[in-house]
Parts: sequence; structure tokens; C-alpha cells
Amino acid sequence: MPIDWADFGVDLHLDLDSGAGRRAALEAALRTAIRSGRVAPDTRLPSSRSLAAELGLARNTVAAAYDQLVAEGYLSARTGAGTTVVGLPGGRAPTGTPPATPAPRYDLRPGSPDVGTFPVDAWLRATRRALASAPASAYDYGDPRGRIELRTALAGYLGRARGVLADPARIVVTSGYVQALALLTRVLGGPVAMEDPGLPFHRDVVRYAGAEVVPLPVDGHGARTDLLDATSPRTVVLTPAHQYPTGVTLHPTRRHAAVAWASGGDRLLVEDDYDGEFRYDRQPVGALQGTAPEHVAYVGTAAKTLGPALRLAWLVLPERLVEPVVTAKRFTDLHTGSVGQLALAALIDDHGYDRHVRSCRLRYRKRRDLLVDRIGRRHPPLGIAAGMHAYLPLSAADETRVLDRAEAYGLALGALGTHWHGAPAGHGVIVGYTTPAQSAYPAAIDALARVLSPIPSAP
Repeated sequence: MPIDWADFGVDLHLDLDSGAGRRAALEAALRTAIRSGRVAPDTRLPSSRSLAAELGLARNTVAAAYDQLVAEGYLSARTGAGTTVVGLPGGRAPTGTPPATPAPRYDLRPGSPDVGTFPVDAWLRATRRALASAPASAYDYGDPRGRIELRTALAGYLGRARGVLADPARIVVTSGYVQALALLTRVLGGPVAMEDPGLPFHRDVVRYAGAEVVPLPVDGHGARTDLLDATSPRTVVLTPAHQYPTGVTLHPTRRHAAVAWASGGDRLLVEDDYDGEFRYDRQPVGALQGTAPEHVAYVGTAAKTLGPALRLAWLVLPERLVEPVVTAKRFTDLHTGSVGQLALAALIDDHGYDRHVRSCRLRYRKRRDLLVDRIGRRHPPLGIAAGMHAYLPLSAADETRVLDRAEAYGLALGALGTHWHGAPAGHGVIVGYTTPAQSAYPAAIDALARVLSPIPSAP
């Protein structure tokens, strides 16, 4: 039974059918009127007796609502002055939610897996198994390093799948890759060398954590680790298995140069192994960490294999960094959520994680093949031996034209030009072929082919 009341020039909409109770309905109506500015600061409200009579409520109901809003700071009550509205410090509150950016019709942006393939049934079974056997202490505050069940499972998985030398005592579970990068930056300080081109957001993460970013050039053999010397920053972040965004794998001589540089003093390589499991022409290239575990901090993540929403990543650290990183983790968020860790540990232990990765690898290879078949003759994509995206080199003018045409088609792509530290040294578009749902992928590739059809091939 909604009631409209305008005793002092304001419509007070009281919804008595909401089930919240009469006092709660009155409190909500008054809060809304004050927040929206419809009741101005210093407005004197009617007495509880007169408002109760006006609305057909008990006087005690109105008095209790006034008392609650006085306690919350919306109203002020003084003897002889009545009850008045208090001006809110933030001024008038927003009356609506900003409009959301509409989703593209076809989404080929890089960075995400096909989240529609998330193994819901396997995850539910793993969660049930994990919770059925978890001790009561699993629901209490936990070890900043992460649950021992997950750290043990990861040590085995990373050893067999990525060639990582991982001791559970040296693994720290983090709330995503971004937190791992931020923790390392806080512990190590700056400056930090990062690949150029590279993901702008990751550079921002390092800067926000207080470190200067120094560009490390990338060419057809990967990051120019041959340029590292004694004057270089003590920390270098690399994507050796599949450089983002160019897609090149770090050449063996560059790998050796990186390890030799790190071994020459108090230096560290941060290995971002974001999609290392996905290799299509041979077995995945082993992690750099396996060749120099005391000089490489390995970072892996479930974001690309399962989904970003899990917020699960892991650091495999040199012994000297374990305690400093654990301390930084403790003072950041204490520890990462335990239930998700237990579920992932159970999924790895019964090889459900391996099966899911193999399934995704096969599915993504088919998608890559369709991409090459549709556009490869005119615009051969680069970086397609591995990973989840391809790079199409273009001129600066053609990059702009392709992005404009793509927007007209409702097609979302990545642009290489935004990935440089400074002025762009190359141009093109980045195609994430794992992002769309399976049913939407063929139409997205058809749209990409139409967008590229009038654009000349790169020289």
C-alpha cells in the first residue's frame, strides 16, 4: 500500500507492501528523499505525532524511525528545535547508475579464455571432495602462503607440465597475477624493466606499487635480453613462452643471455607464464625458471586456463624472497580465499585440471586454424604457434582504418599501437581467438575477414 505524503512540499513514497515493516519503510523513504536532495538540509520535519497522524502510523513507529536516522547522521534532533535534516558531507548523491558500455556484437579482444568452457561439473565435484575432507581450521584465517594442499598440488603439476622446480615451501598463492606483480614490486623496488611492447595495465601496476618502469625492446626473437648489462635494472619482467602482444617465443640465445645476466649479481627475472600450457606445433616450451630457480620468480595463473573470476595465481620464488613476499602478502590481504584453493587442489590431484587444459588446447587450436584459413592468405597472423591471440601487422593508417571499420561492424579488437611505452614503433591489431563462445566464434571471424577485406596486406 504505497503512500505519498507532501506535508512540506516533498512526495514521500512509503511502500508498505515491501515486507520490510512500517518503520523500515519510513526510514527508507526518508533516506531516499534526503540523499536525492528532494529534502534540503536544515529542513524541519513534522513532529512524530503529526507525521504519524498524516501517514496513519503509530507515533512510536515514527519516533523510532527518526531516532534511527539521527543515529545514522541524516537527521538532527534538539530540544526546542525539533527534528531537522543534516547536510550530507558528499553533497547530493547520484540518483542513477552510469550507463554500462554496451558489449560488442563480436568480441575478439585478447586476454580472456572462453569462459563458457569452465568445467562446472568437475569444479563442483572437486569442491565437494575438498570440503568433505577439509579440517575446520580451513575456514579460519590461513597461512599467507596459501593452503598447503594447493601448494603441494601445484608443485607436482608445474614440475610435470611446465618444467618448474617447485618446492611447496617456496610457493605463494596470490589473488591473481596483478597481486603477484604488485607484491614483487613492493619487495624489490625499482626500476623494473618490462617488455616493449607490453600490456599497459601491467606497467601501471608496477608504477602504482612505487617503481619506475624501463622499456626493454622486443624484436622477432623476443625480448632483447642481450642488451641487459650491469647498468640495467635489477628486476626484469618477461613473457618468454609467448610474448604479449607480438606472440614470439624467446629465442634460446636470449634465454641464455637472461639467465647469465640474472646470475651475475643481486638480480631477478620475473617470468610471466600466463598461457604457457597452450602450444600447438610441439610440446609447450619449458619455463625459464627450471634453468635458474634461484634467479627467477615464476608466476602462473588459473585466469587463462579456467577463468579470471577465480582470482588464483601462484608465485614460485627463490628462497631469499619467500619471507619478504609472505610478509607483503600478509599486510596486503592476509591470505587468498581458502575454499577456491582447496577446490583447485582437488581438481589438480585427480587430473581434472590436466584434462581441461588438454581439451582447451585442442579447441583453441581449431579456432586458430579457422582464423588462419579465413584471413591468413592476405594477412598472415604472427605468434600463432602458441597462446590465445594472434598479431596482424599493419601500417599506422591501416591500424586506424581497421579499428574504425571494426567498430562499425560491432567487432572488438586489440590495437598494437596502445601497447608501446612511448611513441609506437609498430602497428597492427591483436586478435584474441579464445574470447568468444564457441557458437559465436565463426561469425566473429567472418566479421574480421570483412573488416580486413579492403586493407592491403602488410609489406
